[in-house]
Amino acid sequence: MKNKITIAGAGLAGSLLSVYLAKKGFEVNVYERRPDMRKENAGAGKSINLALSTRGIHALKEVGLYDEIKKISIPMYGRMIHSQDGHLMFQRYGKDDTEYINAVSRAELNNSLMNLAEKNDKVNIFFNERCTGVDFKNAELFLHNEITGVDSGVRSEVIIATDGATSAVRMEMLKIPRFNFSQEYENYGYKELTIPAGTGNSFLMEKNSLHIWPRGSFMLIALPNLDGSFTCTLFIAYDMNLAGENSLEYLDSKEKVHKFFEEMFPDAVELMPDMAEQYMTNPTGTLMTVKCHPWIAENKVALLGDACHAIVPFFGQGMNAAFEDCTCLSDCIDKYKGDWEKIFSEYEFLRKENSDAIADLARENFVEMRDLVADERFQLKKKIESHLFKLFPDKFIPKYSMVTFYRIPYATALKRGKIQEEILHELSEGISTEIETDIDKATKLVNERLEVLFP
Repeated sequence: MKNKITIAGAGLAGSLLSVYLAKKGFEVNVYERRPDMRKENAGAGKSINLALSTRGIHALKEVGLYDEIKKISIPMYGRMIHSQDGHLMFQRYGKDDTEYINAVSRAELNNSLMNLAEKNDKVNIFFNERCTGVDFKNAELFLHNEITGVDSGVRSEVIIATDGATSAVRMEMLKIPRFNFSQEYENYGYKELTIPAGTGNSFLMEKNSLHIWPRGSFMLIALPNLDGSFTCTLFIAYDMNLAGENSLEYLDSKEKVHKFFEEMFPDAVELMPDMAEQYMTNPTGTLMTVKCHPWIAENKVALLGDACHAIVPFFGQGMNAAFEDCTCLSDCIDKYKGDWEKIFSEYEFLRKENSDAIADLARENFVEMRDLVADERFQLKKKIESHLFKLFPDKFIPKYSMVTFYRIPYATALKRGKIQEEILHELSEGISTEIETDIDKATKLVNERLEVLFP
């Protein structure tokens, strides 16, 4: 069993992790509950398109996969804000065109990662294998094959569970005394829609932007696909008693849906002639945050990715955080050379605080995306923020940039972001343009509040 590792789950994190481990000489067997999605239309679990950014790119580069994944990605340089009257406003993400996020289809990315993983003869992926239990002391995973009906047990040196937000391995860990677990659903769901490609697979909106229709308590977003289409996602409250007509509960007929979209997203409706039919046919997705502790059992079984820290998608960091888990675990393996107690202990210590932080940041960013991006005061603060970043590039880094374009720990980004927001609030008081910013006051605030804590 030495140098043999079992991974539960062949999703994004499991497929990437298998490559990391194989490159270190481990024999890796990956067991996936679903059928092989490359051969059957089994879906990719969550259906929201993904935003690949610096942390995820770093992991892909470490294992030599980024060049292949880049071929199925579309760069997005900023947000394109759609007002209700059809006016468009572009908000750049980074300081220039070198800083962008990448739109990528979850299914295409998962397929590519599995293909690339299987090119290594040390990786084997088995499908239709549902986890039915775990022997933590002996690192044995119990499985039931959904096609043959055969039950089996697989032993290895360690087990790493990358089996998602509803992790079967984590469910077994709930039986362990003093295992802490929280699962919190948002009062928001989502509906996925598609804006089709134009003639010759042309894009009917700006290709290199993440499109947002912010409407206060709800929003529509759209990400580009390689075939010229856009995947749109409506995020909206469930309950009518809380949100009235702006709720999933109220929008229960084609007539209501069409009226709602005509009023709230008229320019999007023009591009989706079958919008109401899509809405009524497509399933409703749920949004939840998962936190738990410990992530390790018997120093032989560990959780990774959504299995231990599922988050809402509003900072585009779910996949990137899971990929960063892989990077961190890889570093710990290199550091402690086969001592799994030390490997897992340090991995958990380094990642737990940061995974909690990105969960909080993601929730905060939902409010920003659906409401604040269209607010004049918010726009002024963003302009001041950009100005301060140019003046103090090593001290005042925008929170979005810290999370998306740097590998600054999420916990540090959360702490610095709160302080910087206080500074921006003080500097924006009583002015109407960023040109009026009191630079002497800004310098004093940055030095007093940021340099002391984050030299």
